[in-house]
Amino acid sequence: MEIVKSEKLSFEYIRRDEEGNVEGITRALDDVSLSVKEGEFVAILGHNGSGKSTFAKHINALLFPTEGVIHVAGMDTNDYGNIWPIRETAGMVFQNPDNQIIGQVVEEDVGFGPENMGVPTKEIWERVEESLRAVNMYAYRKASPNRLSGGQKQRVSIAGVLAMHPKCIVLDEPTAMLDPNGRKDVIRAIRALNDVEKITVILITHYMNEVVNADRVFVMDKGKVCMEGTPKEIFSKVEDLKNLRLDVPQVTEFAHALRKKGIPIPEGILTNAELIEALKNVNVGK
Repeated sequence: MEIVKSEKLSFEYIRRDEEGNVEGITRALDDVSLSVKEGEFVAILGHNGSGKSTFAKHINALLFPTEGVIHVAGMDTNDYGNIWPIRETAGMVFQNPDNQIIGQVVEEDVGFGPENMGVPTKEIWERVEESLRAVNMYAYRKASPNRLSGGQKQRVSIAGVLAMHPKCIVLDEPTAMLDPNGRKDVIRAIRALNDVEKITVILITHYMNEVVNADRVFVMDKGKVCMEGTPKEIFSKVEDLKNLRLDVPQVTEFAHALRKKGIPIPEGILTNAELIEALKNVNVGK
């Protein structure tokens, strides 16, 4: 079943002067048609201004199509009556965890969403424990968020969304403000939610290493989807990605450079283990 499906989705930002007159129009999404199946881990890549974050905000009904349509669990985001059911279905995690954390204590913050949904108190605390354990933050349930690292705060943000029991979590560059260790912790938590909890994950990012375990990858440029495939298929196109001003995982680029030197190893190498195995099968002397 498709949990997210857009058809010919376009969106325009309208710039106005102080008097309200239109100064210009920017087409941020241009005829985007894509679908995400329930339970998938999908990554959307693109440089700044490619339209990926604008698309993410349509999934959560924070923005509405100028043209076309997007359905979330079969619900049309253009229908005002669907807004809250859509936001309960597709939770959103943003770049800066400080913008989402409002409680003075971790467990209170995580319980805020389900409390607003009218969930009974006993079930709220069950959800809080369940969600904090899922992101490996239960030991910090009594802590002040102010005392947490950036990666820990982001995991609390994810727990807060998870406590609302969404079918899908959309993460809009959730590691952009974190150090490398924080990024690893958050991505590990995201993968666990998908693998263990079977929650659909849509990850918006420009860090190539974060998408190597995705089921599918979409690459956006100038508001359009310009590439789609598995991580191996996408990262086999190193030159195309560079033309789109995107990097590739370091090991992938190294393998690509070896191929250009005439060493017969496959394109789309994603991990060190894959590269080592490929080199084992090469007789460099011949």
